Amino acid sequence: MANNNDYIRFDWAIKRILRDKANFGVLEGLMTVLLGQQITIVEILESESNRDSREDKSNRVDVKARTGDGEIIIVEVQLAREAHFMQRILYGTSKAVIEQLEIGQDYENIKKVYSISVLYFDLGSGEDYVYHGVTSFKGMTKPDSVLQFTTKEENFVKSSTPLVVSPEEVFPEYFLLRVNQFNAVAKTPIEDWMAYLKDGVIREDTETPGLQEARKKLNYMSMTREERRDYEDYMVSVHAAKDVYDTAVAEGRAEGRAEGRAEGRAEGRAEGRAEGRAEGRAEGRAEGRAEVAKAMKESGISLADIVKFTGLDEEEVRQL
Repeated sequence: MANNNDYIRFDWAIKRILRDKANFGVLEGLMTVLLGQQITIVEILESESNRDSREDKSNRVDVKARTGDGEIIIVEVQLAREAHFMQRILYGTSKAVIEQLEIGQDYENIKKVYSISVLYFDLGSGEDYVYHGVTSFKGMTKPDSVLQFTTKEENFVKSSTPLVVSPEEVFPEYFLLRVNQFNAVAKTPIEDWMAYLKDGVIREDTETPGLQEARKKLNYMSMTREERRDYEDYMVSVHAAKDVYDTAVAEGRAEGRAEGRAEGRAEGRAEGRAEGRAEGRAEGRAEGRAEVAKAMKESGISLADIVKFTGLDEEEVRQL
């Protein structure tokens, strides 16, 4: 039973609520905490990534924003589970860069791009729950040497925009928020945000940017009856899909390990065991994803959600 302290999950909010100008404060708060400076959204960019799909809005949103120093930046927020996720966010930032320029425009018009990925699934390994990636150029023979632009080069480059002094000021930056990894007691702004993203918890006395707005805008009890019904249906499909996915993956891994051990023992060689286990796990995972997709399809879960949770493409799902 919901109560006055229940807040809508961020992935739903970004689909239906946070794209409205009146609700920009929530996203602005998250970006302010991560980038360490005041961020103000100028507009939601109508790029391909923000268009409606046949089933539902994308789990991505691209925004043009202004920093406290007046610099214009492009921020991409993405939440969805996908196969080849790192390649996917690379594609997203690359597209965000390309879409800024019209034919014939100079490269100096390219704005800084930040990619924020809120991960409701396990990705990689590591002890932290927030990771930040930047591009830098380090010496191969002198690893402590980091490439900077010299004063002579700065004077040579004539531009109406501030001069670049390091590659990090040009290349995209990435933030990965691993929600499942967060288990701390929230004491800092980023921990406050992680607590909300994972468990929907927002302290009543919070002063964390964005979360004060979230308490007002994302309260479950403030939704209409129809909005609650849609949200509850969405959450049921999310949990059902996750359960089916996790079960199938676990079964696939177990079967793969069993087959691998059997093949390895039969061959009696360490190499055979390793190859058998690897092939068995791969086959098990592939079969597991197909079974997941089939079960989700029979349960009436949307094509977009099936693709998101299994990593299969739309054509593979349609053929099941």
